[in-house]
Amino acid sequence: MKHWVEVHAPLAHEVPGLRRYVQSHIVEERRRPDIAPLGVEIDGIAELWYDDREAMARALASPEAKALHADGALFIGRIKTFTIEEKVIIE
Repeated sequence: MKHWVEVHAPLAHEVPGLRRYVQSHIVEERRRPDIAPLGVEIDGIAELWYDDREAMARALASPEAKALHADGALFIGRIKTFTIEEKVIIE
């Protein structure tokens, strides 16, 4: 986690068009007997926020985003990336 916070996170400040960057560090896992576990061990989730998909595409093409991803490859064992659209249910 030290590298993720102290080395990787500052790189996110340089990515053009990145609105918000959130690291969610997993501190506990709650298992439910009625739902099968994923079978993937993770210790955190990162969220990168952009104004829209076009801004995201421009940002991901930048040298700064490429540097962020290259650094991530140094310490992230497995990764799965999702592009999501938020649906607010309760404001």
